[in-house]
Amino acid sequence: MIATYAAVLAVCGASLAIGQAAVALCGVRCWTWLSPAVGLALLCAVCWATVRLPGHGVISAIAVLILSVASVLFLWNRIEAGGEALRSGLPVAVVALAAASLPFAVEGHFGILGTGFNPDMSQHLLGADRLANGSGSQLLHQGYPLGPHAVVVALNKGLGIGLVQGFGGLTVAVAVLAPLTALAAFAEQPPLRRAVTALLVGLPYLVASYYAQGAFKETIQALLVLAFVLALRESSRSWSQLPLRFAPAALIAIGSVYVYSFPGLTWLAAIAVLWAALEWWGSGRDASAASGVTGPAAGRAASLAVLVFLVGALPELGRMIDFRSFETFDPSGPGLGNLFGQISPFEALGIWPSGDFRLAPGDGAAPAFLYYLGAAFATALLIYGVARCARRRDRAILAGAISVAALYAAARVGGTPYTAAKALEVAAPMLALTILLPLSRPAFRAGGVGEGSAAARRPLFRPSPDLGRPPDSPGGKPSNAADPSPTPGPARLALFAYLLAAAGCSLLVFANAPVGPTAYSPALTGLRPLLAPDSTLVLAPDRLLADEHGARYIAWELRGGRVCIEPASSAGGKPPSGIRFVVSSDSAARPPFRGLRLRRRAGPYAVWERRGVLGGPSPCPLIAQRQARAAAD
Repeated sequence: MIATYAAVLAVCGASLAIGQAAVALCGVRCWTWLSPAVGLALLCAVCWATVRLPGHGVISAIAVLILSVASVLFLWNRIEAGGEALRSGLPVAVVALAAASLPFAVEGHFGILGTGFNPDMSQHLLGADRLANGSGSQLLHQGYPLGPHAVVVALNKGLGIGLVQGFGGLTVAVAVLAPLTALAAFAEQPPLRRAVTALLVGLPYLVASYYAQGAFKETIQALLVLAFVLALRESSRSWSQLPLRFAPAALIAIGSVYVYSFPGLTWLAAIAVLWAALEWWGSGRDASAASGVTGPAAGRAASLAVLVFLVGALPELGRMIDFRSFETFDPSGPGLGNLFGQISPFEALGIWPSGDFRLAPGDGAAPAFLYYLGAAFATALLIYGVARCARRRDRAILAGAISVAALYAAARVGGTPYTAAKALEVAAPMLALTILLPLSRPAFRAGGVGEGSAAARRPLFRPSPDLGRPPDSPGGKPSNAADPSPTPGPARLALFAYLLAAAGCSLLVFANAPVGPTAYSPALTGLRPLLAPDSTLVLAPDRLLADEHGARYIAWELRGGRVCIEPASSAGGKPPSGIRFVVSSDSAARPPFRGLRLRRRAGPYAVWERRGVLGGPSPCPLIAQRQARAAAD
């Protein structure tokens, strides 16, 4: 527990400090909640750039420490509204941390998230182990993006914690940083409403579902897409006169390269192009509404942002090219993956009363009509939100919602259910924002952020006293002044109903998340070539099988062979018929059954071999069928 939360604290602290310093270097002088996403993006890039240097992660840990300390020193007495940010962000962080900790509390231990839902963590742990030991891996040679893995290796070397705790800490940290980032969109709200809406945007149902299966890359990418949209929104509002107004968005795009390779840029490019087109079209229709996005100054700012992106992303170009042939992009490849079929697009709207997002309506505890009722209600709110964004000229939100929906449709038509589900998960925070932002503040203004606090009304940068005034404020009145008009009664009721239903669905997923073994060794995977030709019995600790989903974990680690898995307490006497190898997970010198001899020791495992005739058919098919029936029940 301590190791996991130490990793959470390290990732969150470094992301906040480094991200805020980077945004401050772009000219911003007031705290912004875009800093968590910018910092996490830079953290992935820096760790990947240094993890293959001598020490295999030691230099990464030192580099992150130096950057974090330097960022704090740079920001000291330079950033305004830090106290107000702490007051608004701390409750959100605490609630998000509690929600993300729910799986561990329910299961009664910390370990590998998602064991039994998704076997992918096996490959991620192996890839991180290879990085930490300076050896190659399949993921490395295939151009797979390994920025998050490098962060875990830095945590492993810097804090002296295990890889399981490192991945757990990173995954939990992302669940904390996402709602904090969403605060950038809700600064005008009253404190309680601001906190609840930010939590639901950062942790909607599908993001919680991917968290529950340990899919950290998808949750990071969803965070970066959300932050990219909000960075574009600020660049046309509070930052409209900054020469480096688009640089924070470019830094987020760099992070997407190291987290999701070239597919991550698909979302960001589509959003940027559509947003620019909407801004150009809007400025042509109403010159008084120009926001500083068009014109020569905007062109220079965009060119600087492109230059920043190219400098940060070009070192990964060769690996991005290699990644094109990865099996995920082959329509005949993984197909369903760990899914049962295509998942419903309505799940991205946040109301889906099932602890397992892969189930069809009615297959869980809730009746099917509740799914359809929630989907219809959320769809109506989404349509309302899109209409309000279009009417109020909130073009960044509009571009984000349209782009993620279009990319999901393209993945649904031209990809596999596996890739379509990922596209839907990445879209979920953006769609939740489109629902909640207009609903929670129907009277929000188009030309400003609508922030009502005193800190919000201060300019976020200081090149001149007038730069905090958006160009569309008539008569010198800043358009980001608070609108005192209250939220209408029907909107308040709809907001309350949506928040209650969506929060319940997300919490249901967190409570249903499986947690696997607390430790990891690559030695079990390394035994596959030896064990694959014959039948193998694995004797696992009783607690591992009873409480840590150990049977599914071991079966995946030894995939490709005929494997039986039984509790260690069943050892003794004559070995079972048809078994050639027995794997035990202790260091005992005596064999678990009579007539076995030690063949190999690998990490915490011992392989015992049975010589001569096996003495009957292998029991593995029968045991495998029994385990499959138990899993289905």
